[in-house]
Formats: sequence, structure tokens, C-alpha cells
Amino acid sequence: MRAIPLLTLLLSSWFALPAHADEAQDWLIRLGRAEQQQSFEGTFVYERNGSFSTHDIWHRVQDGHVRERLLQLDGSAQEAVRVDGRTQCVSGALVAGLSNSPDASSRAFDPQKLTQLYELAVIGKSRVAGRNAVIVSIRPRDQYRYGFELHLDRETALPLKSLLLNDQGQLLERFQFTRLETSVAPSDHDLQPSNECSPVAVSTRKEPDMPAAQAWHLDWLPTGFQQISSNTRKNPQTKSTVDSLMYDDGLARFSVFLESTNDADVNETRTQVGPTVAVSRRLNTVEGEMMVTVVGEIPIGTAERIALSLRSEKAAAKP
Repeated sequence: MRAIPLLTLLLSSWFALPAHADEAQDWLIRLGRAEQQQSFEGTFVYERNGSFSTHDIWHRVQDGHVRERLLQLDGSAQEAVRVDGRTQCVSGALVAGLSNSPDASSRAFDPQKLTQLYELAVIGKSRVAGRNAVIVSIRPRDQYRYGFELHLDRETALPLKSLLLNDQGQLLERFQFTRLETSVAPSDHDLQPSNECSPVAVSTRKEPDMPAAQAWHLDWLPTGFQQISSNTRKNPQTKSTVDSLMYDDGLARFSVFLESTNDADVNETRTQVGPTVAVSRRLNTVEGEMMVTVVGEIPIGTAERIALSLRSEKAAAKP
């Protein structure tokens, strides 16, 4: 379950932040553990780009495994079931939005690293879905990433509300529970997918292609971001090779995709929907023209600079 998006930060005193930083770190540690230790079910609303949707969620932790079912209640039917971060079945538009990669699983926060990139502070208290909450602000130290405001349940540290803003104070995304039950774990019936939830096939075949990490590198990367995965696959439509690289700063993530244009007349793009941006740029290499696309929840200026900084290792090695 996604647990990090923000509201207008009322950071009234710059110098008051360090006094609350240790407490904020403790809350983030609890948050990182909560979804791996706490069963719950509830209803939440999700807002992005001015549109709203309502969802039911069932989340059970049992015998070291996490099973989760997500069901959209309005609009077209959308459903997903995941076990230990891997998608088991999916329906509707969620097919395009969920990954079956282990990289998509829940992560523990590293507050020590985050304090180098973000200013952490406990800035108050609130009440969400009838539960008492503590408000934790996560404010970026540079312009290359977004900040967050989290309303964490005082009892369990689960995120009751999460808001994401850009550097101009505009709301990009809101996640907020309207109902949360933590006293009883979801039943097998609750977690059973409907007939419309199509199983996701898991391929165990390994491609012989060279790992993407050996073929490409970024000349520029925002401080704190590190490459966490890379792979090479075939595009089923164009039959060309697609290299992908994923980067993470402990909170935010983005991916870089590279594919040959095959001399086709393809357009460069620059789009943003809520917090998610997609920037595509042409790149001339020793192997011909490529299209590089950066996708993630980062400012569009950051994505553009990343796209322009991509280089081929073969070109770098050329005398």
C-alpha cells in the first residue's frame, strides 16, 4: 500500500525543527515496520489531479507473510491482490499501475539517510477517521524531490492521511482513511479475489541480454538517489530491446527506460498527472538513435535533467 503523499506545511519556525527531528525519526521507523506487522482493513479516499476515488483495503500479516486486497468502490471495477509485494491478480486500469517486481514491495525507512535529504519534524497532532494522529513533516532540502506530510495513527503508526505538495505549495496527491479497523485481522473471505481479478503470470525465464547497468549510466543524479535495480527485456509490440534502471533515495523513486527508435518518427514528450511525470528525449548513441524516458514521482525539471544526462558506456569507453 502506498503510504507517502502531503498538505501545506505550516513550518512556522525554521529553528524549531531540529528539536523534533529525533521524535520524527522514531515515528518513521515505526511506520516502516507497521505494514509488515499490523493487520487492518478500512476504506480510504485517493485524490490526484482533481479527481477522487474511494477504495476498500484488506491487509493481513500472518506467519511472516503479508497478503493484501485492494478494491475500488466507484467508477469502473478495479481490484488487485498482492502477497509479499507481488501482484497475484489484477483487474481494470490497475493492470497498468501495479508491478509484479519484488522491488515494488514495502520498504523500511532509513531515517539516518533521510535526514541528509529531508528536514524531519513532528509539527502537531490531528484526528483522522476517528483516530488520534501525530503529524510528521518531511521537507526536502533541495528542489529535486517532493516533500510530504504524514498523519500517523498514534496507536499503530499506520498512515491515516498522507499529502504531497510541490515546491509552490500545490497539492499533488492526497491519501486519507475514512474508516480503519485494526483490532481484527481480515478473513480468508475478505482476501478472496472476485472472478474478474485476472491472475498475473510470473516468468522465471532469464533473458541472456547484457544487464542494463553495464550499458548505461547517468552523468547527473540528485544527491541521495542510488540505482537499486536494472533489467533488459523485449518490447512485445516493437520487438526491440528495452533497458530499464530504477533509482531510489529512501523515499522517492523513478525509473529510466531506453529503447531504440528503429528510425521511426517518434515524438519527445513532457507530461505530468498529479505527482507522476513522464519525460521522453531522443539520445544519439554509437548504436543509433534511442528514446530515453524518465517516469516517477519527482519534479518535472528533475526528470528532464536526468533524461539529458544519460550516457552509453560504449560511448564513454570510445577513445
